[in-house]
Amino acid sequence: MSTDVKPPENWASLALAPPCAVVGLGGAGSEAVQDLVNLGIPGVRAFAVNTDAKHLLRMGVEERILIGARELRGRGSGGDRASVLRAAEDGKEEILRRLAPFEIVFLLAGLGGGTGSALLPFLARELRKTETLPVPVVFLPFQVELDTNQGRRENVEATIAELEQMGGLLLALANEKLRRFESLPIHRVFHVRNAYLHSLVTSLVDMVENPSQLNVDLASLKNHLREAGLSTLVVGEYHVSEPERLVQQALSDSLLDYHLSDSTSAIVHLDGGANLTLRTLDRVLRAMRQRLGEPQRLVFGTRVRPEPREVVRLTAVIGGLRPRSVRDALVAGPARPPTLVAR
Repeated sequence: MSTDVKPPENWASLALAPPCAVVGLGGAGSEAVQDLVNLGIPGVRAFAVNTDAKHLLRMGVEERILIGARELRGRGSGGDRASVLRAAEDGKEEILRRLAPFEIVFLLAGLGGGTGSALLPFLARELRKTETLPVPVVFLPFQVELDTNQGRRENVEATIAELEQMGGLLLALANEKLRRFESLPIHRVFHVRNAYLHSLVTSLVDMVENPSQLNVDLASLKNHLREAGLSTLVVGEYHVSEPERLVQQALSDSLLDYHLSDSTSAIVHLDGGANLTLRTLDRVLRAMRQRLGEPQRLVFGTRVRPEPREVVRLTAVIGGLRPRSVRDALVAGPARPPTLVAR
């Protein structure tokens, strides 16, 4: 009997290829990617895409792509969405050629201007036609920007509407919630936001890329998202002896803006040490079910490290965001905690 089994070196390379990319779109998105690079994102390739050549030149990012050179001549878009979309269409082949090989692509953009707001839904839509999972990450403007500039508000709402209609993972980080750090220098405030984003990106990548005792792989994540509709990602860390506080911290202490519908679902992954018990897992799952209003579907995984650990990390992909979730937050006024119980 003959067998057709290739030697390990022929397939092992599939596990070694960088699985994920982070892509900064426009000025704010590229600056955020620069912060992620500075914090360290092993196994993740970093890109910056812009219409502004000078901004791209000063980026310490491995991969840089200038679009619209023929029409915009590297001078930026000036907030003109139409010109950005023309530039994106012209550069689409090159961008997709460089991004399509990745399994997950985080697309980062500040909303309200031109380049990031226009590029984000365009690239998310194009990547969804491939095997790549796009994860849009939007930075919502401060409330004063929306209240004093109707054009900016309309720009933001139009972009969010496009992204919500696509479904899948959407991370909306609200700059308004940074006011809790208003005594810090401005540059440090944005570093706080980007450090929080760093925890989201690295936790999701770690969950799907590193095998667990109860595994949640990329295929599981994609299957979940197909049925979960519009979804978000939360991360928390707390002492292993207080599982309920861990769930509370992950769901409440957040810079994300989202509201849940009455048909939620979740993938929950715990990463702990040798002292992580079945009782702790059970208490986490019970607390998640209670906070999410008895989700229709809950998938869980665990990774147990060889040594005991005092802190356990929770990563959860929560599906069933309410339609208009993020757009409603834009008219809600001052920052407040997200609505966490389904209704």
